Amino acid sequence: MRKFFILLLISIFYLSIAAAENVTSIKIQGNKRVSNETIKIYGDIKINKNYSEIDLNNILNNLYSTNFFEDVNIELKNGILKINLVEYPIIDTIIILGEPSQKYKEEIKKLITSKDKGSYIKKNIANDTNIIKKLYSSIGYNFAKINTKVKKISENRLDVVFEVDKGNLTEISKISFTGDKKIKEKRLRDVIASEEDKFWKFISRNTRFSQNLVSLDMRLLENYYKSIGYYDVKIKSNSAEIKKSGNVELVYTIDAGKRYIFKKISTNVDPTFDKNLFYELNKDYQKTIGDYYSPFKIKKLLESIDEVIEKNNLQFVEHNVEEIVDGDGIEVKFNIYEGDKVLVERINILGNNITNEEVIRGELLVDEGDPFTNLSLDKSIAKIRSKNIFRNVKSKVADGSSSDMKLIDIEVEEKPTGEISAGAGVGTNGGSLAFQVKENNWLGEGKNVSFDIELNEESVRGTLDYVDPNYNFLGNSLGYSVSSVTNDKPDQGYENTLVSGGVRTGFEQYKDLYAQLGLTASYDDLKTLDSASASLKKQSGNFSELAASYGFSYDKRNRAFMPTDGSIISFEQVAPLYADKSFIANTFSTSFYKSLSEDVIGAAKFYLSAVNGLGNDDVRLSKRKALSSKRLRGFEKGKIGPIDGADHIGGNYSAAINFEANLPKILPESTNTDINLFLDFGNVWGVDYDSSIDESNKIRSSTGIAASWLSPLGPMTFIFSTNISKASTDVTEGFNFNLGTTF
Repeated sequence: MRKFFILLLISIFYLSIAAAENVTSIKIQGNKRVSNETIKIYGDIKINKNYSEIDLNNILNNLYSTNFFEDVNIELKNGILKINLVEYPIIDTIIILGEPSQKYKEEIKKLITSKDKGSYIKKNIANDTNIIKKLYSSIGYNFAKINTKVKKISENRLDVVFEVDKGNLTEISKISFTGDKKIKEKRLRDVIASEEDKFWKFISRNTRFSQNLVSLDMRLLENYYKSIGYYDVKIKSNSAEIKKSGNVELVYTIDAGKRYIFKKISTNVDPTFDKNLFYELNKDYQKTIGDYYSPFKIKKLLESIDEVIEKNNLQFVEHNVEEIVDGDGIEVKFNIYEGDKVLVERINILGNNITNEEVIRGELLVDEGDPFTNLSLDKSIAKIRSKNIFRNVKSKVADGSSSDMKLIDIEVEEKPTGEISAGAGVGTNGGSLAFQVKENNWLGEGKNVSFDIELNEESVRGTLDYVDPNYNFLGNSLGYSVSSVTNDKPDQGYENTLVSGGVRTGFEQYKDLYAQLGLTASYDDLKTLDSASASLKKQSGNFSELAASYGFSYDKRNRAFMPTDGSIISFEQVAPLYADKSFIANTFSTSFYKSLSEDVIGAAKFYLSAVNGLGNDDVRLSKRKALSSKRLRGFEKGKIGPIDGADHIGGNYSAAINFEANLPKILPESTNTDINLFLDFGNVWGVDYDSSIDESNKIRSSTGIAASWLSPLGPMTFIFSTNISKASTDVTEGFNFNLGTTF
């Protein structure tokens, strides 16, 4: 039977050869806008070449794939290859009616398949209609109607008109969470991106209902639950009810399941590699065992594995993770094995109509000619996504020119990258207002440009900032900024206008250790008030300086947003290269977080800052230190420390220690309120410009309760405190509240 099958294949092969006919001439008919030579090139047609039926089918497919021809007929007879064509009509112009924004018109034309001067293909028009509807749905117009018309210009030329009726915006009127969620609704609202529509939220787009936003919410919720140990969590958006008003009520149903810990962690190393190379990982494993399960902790361990691989120059290494549920614990096994020994032949970047290709290639961890591993490709895709300038990033791997080569296609889907945001707050310390305009992909180069304005009762600040997050593709950020701030501080006895410009860079020096370097030039026009003391009035004047700074931060938190474990330590020093009044400033801070129980999260924080004059120079008034009301509660802002006459002038030194415990479940969930207990210690002391002034070196302390309530107007914070110790000149505050929201 096998021999018969082989003979049959051989017979078919020879019959196809025998049936092939030599082409001596080519006749092409029906083409008006596509030249004969172009058709020959697209069809791969040559004279004096034998063509079989298979070859003729290939020509047919090649010509259809150009999307130039509605119909193609091919006949080979007596050496003459006849090609009869019917061309598609040409779209002269695509016209979009009903959309006033030129920005969205351009976005529509970029997304649809049909193009100006392209072929008019009916099935593409139907598909384009769905693309336009999807675009409007993504920005909150979920019931948009698209009507398509054709205006004939000549026999084979026409205009395509898309008539758009966007309808009304679909706003999110209410968001609720049901099921066995185990986490209070207030905290979950902080996790998701969607927001309930309020009359003051006229800038935020997250109040508009779209399936993309719901999908993002579900991913954020799942990641959050898994990060705190709920391995089996299931998130469903089982209801998006349309009300008579046309708005939507979102309901997320959550089944949190059990909370798991890491029970066992091990490494399974392929015999190809020396397993002793990975023995050092056991220290990290032992530190993690017993902690609540978190994919972020697994990611950290995988990064440690990658460091071992890189340090020992291991090639073609792949790894995966096995997770086995055992009771209330999870056993994790890292499998390390040798992948196929293939190289990357070529990497193609597709879909980037705005973003420069170099921006995307700068994030790749694999390059042409490198060993190919799925691991390096997956990490590269993750880095591109983390830039947050693409709606979607996909990769496709195909065989290259030989069995040991691979071709990689990376396709990106671009999205709008501009942002406008605004926020406001009011409280016992006064009101504030902030406004920001930001572009995250300036000129398609992946750079960030932003303009900020901040106003409160004491100051007005404006800042223009430019950041290249991957300067020269070295992994270092490089930023430039220009700012102007005007302060009016009657309680400190002065007012000033400070104009500055600077350049800075930041990079990861070692694992979790980040370094920052900066250079700032500034001009300070400082005036003391008429009521100020004689010694204080001597500080009036104009001051210029050029200062250098450096700093380090060591971040071991389990996550930057709402950490429940780990610590962060930072240090910064500023010293002038030139200054009218020389000084040196140092700041050290650290925060530790720990889950004391499933429902209680503890935090301990320490802060120390100092500024000292150099030589015979005193520290000018605008650089003196103070403590914010977040670091020392129970005291009015800027009203502790040394006093000159009636003015609290701040000190050369400030320090604070804070102990906090978050009790998220002490009140019923219906209250939408979290409770925090705190114990604060602080001090502001030191006067260098007048030895006759009391330095006010005394430990201040307070304790109390902070309540955070999600009110209908936005998040409100109430602080009830009592002083344990204070100086006689301090101004205390037993109650403080703040209301803040975004628009």
